[in-house]
Amino acid sequence: MSKIYVSKEANSHLIKYLEEQGHKVSLMESKADIDPPISCHPDIYMCQLTPEAVFHGNPEKLGRDYPSHAIYNGCSTGKFFIHNLKITDSELLEAACGKGLITVHVPQGYSKCNIVVVDEDSIITSDMGIFRSALKAGLEVLLIEPKQVILHGYPYGFLGGASGRIGDTILFNGDLSKHSDFKEICRFISSRGLKTKYFTEYPLTDIGSIIQEKK
Repeated sequence: MSKIYVSKEANSHLIKYLEEQGHKVSLMESKADIDPPISCHPDIYMCQLTPEAVFHGNPEKLGRDYPSHAIYNGCSTGKFFIHNLKITDSELLEAACGKGLITVHVPQGYSKCNIVVVDEDSIITSDMGIFRSALKAGLEVLLIEPKQVILHGYPYGFLGGASGRIGDTILFNGDLSKHSDFKEICRFISSRGLKTKYFTEYPLTDIGSIIQEKK
């Protein structure tokens, strides 16, 4: 059994699916005085460094405004650690380096929000800065169109924040088929020997990632 962290705002279809797969779902509550629309997002408080290791940050370190609440929003593929290293929390960066992860500096502080982790060498993003830096570092990157994910309280959200890898499946919170790059996304994931799961009952919604902690 593993524990899956999702926002308390996660859709019931997602929660039911995860529970039916035998996972224990942990619904994240707000732990800090930050902007309410993202205050329950797991990727604000923790970072999945490897499939087995989740770094849990200290909510007291988080500030209300960006970039002070993005200090734990780094993205690890299990091989690369991608973040704006100028703002990364020192303890998180030390933990990433301790795991032997290759650090990749990008301009974007909301790195995990902006990245769908496919495998240790492959990601999907709509952020041009992440795209360029990740390519330079040696990752395979699919660049997609932005602004097609809901984030209540903001003009739009990000596909990374609406996703997570659970086993051999890349799971999306909402109807991925409505994304303009749907076919390319599915093809990219399939080419890595992985499956895609999404929910047609509701639109793609950024909930601060789907994070798995294996026990």
